Amino acid sequence: MTALTKGQNAPLPGGEVLISVDVGTAADLSALLVTDAIKVRTDADFIFYNQPTGPGVELQNPTGRQVLRVRTDGLPADIHAVRAVVTLDDASSNFGRVAPPVARVADARGAELFTFTVDGLSSESVVVALELYRRGTDWKVRAVGQGYAGGFADLIRDHGVSVDDAPAATPPAAPAPPAAPVPPPPAPARTPPAGAPGEISLTKNRRVDLVKGQKVSLRKDGGVALTRIRMGLGWDPITRGGFFGGRQRDIDLDASVLMFSAGQIADIVYYGSLRSDDNSIVHSGDNLTGQGEGDDEVIRVDLTAIHPAIDNLVFTVTSYQGQTFQEVDNAFCRLVDETTGAELARFTLAGGMPFTGVTMAVISREHGEWKLRAIGEGFQGKKPRDAVPHAARHLA
Repeated sequence: MTALTKGQNAPLPGGEVLISVDVGTAADLSALLVTDAIKVRTDADFIFYNQPTGPGVELQNPTGRQVLRVRTDGLPADIHAVRAVVTLDDASSNFGRVAPPVARVADARGAELFTFTVDGLSSESVVVALELYRRGTDWKVRAVGQGYAGGFADLIRDHGVSVDDAPAATPPAAPAPPAAPVPPPPAPARTPPAGAPGEISLTKNRRVDLVKGQKVSLRKDGGVALTRIRMGLGWDPITRGGFFGGRQRDIDLDASVLMFSAGQIADIVYYGSLRSDDNSIVHSGDNLTGQGEGDDEVIRVDLTAIHPAIDNLVFTVTSYQGQTFQEVDNAFCRLVDETTGAELARFTLAGGMPFTGVTMAVISREHGEWKLRAIGEGFQGKKPRDAVPHAARHLA
């Protein structure tokens, strides 16, 4: 194995080679097939997660540890070089915040031939790590290390791809002539809210959209206590944009309910334990992707069957693979009357947070009555049990 320095080149064996890059954060590996003018011919010369194959090049395992498999004898005659590109997932970050990437070239059997530590980067979020280039009838490898502080758009412009500017704003329409003034309607009579200050009562045929810290009493119109409820939790992966199209990475979030008694954890219902010890709470099962409409995971609660010693139910969501909520869109929890199917309340988590877990809501037993409070606070944790010390701060 030979360690290359920036600008150094070396001969390659004929046939097939493998290129990988180790990066200390989430990043994508891709390839540009360029002519001797260092320009792509068409969009098909860009190999990436949404277009993983091209003439002579294949991106293997596009959603995991990515490897470029290059068959030099399968490259078109007018392709002069294959450039291996590394792009940070977080376009607002840069390589100056992580350890220098290490590019590796191996033969078809995986035996390492060359490495190149791409140092000297600072504000760049995209870098051409190395390239395989044609020299007569042979192929060589060169350590490049060319970064782009302007990001992905600068990279593809530099390789002959035109990027459309933002569309021009449509001029505003001419204002319509003012209409005759209309007297304002009389102000509606105000009805004092039921329940404690800052607390909302659930009403028939009207969903309550909760904000952080807001509380609802688990009673319906007429003061009838709810007996069976369903807590639905959902999320969507954020689509990563780009000139060549966006993609969604599967996000494996896990909903759980922590059962507390007098401030101590008594039971946890989650993907690994789908039913509480007292059989009052049942989990629908694990959703590994967040794909699809509606609830991704559902937890059913029979309020009448909860053990008398349990006084708090804390609903949490944790990210099993460690993605943060900055990579999740439309995270929500909603309360449904299991008897009628009516949606009673919904809390939507607004804005991505740099955490791997979030406490969504708490249902507390207060003076013999169950009440729900929206929380929406993040913490660092990948498993439901990691949420216990954070959830304990929100007990009634």
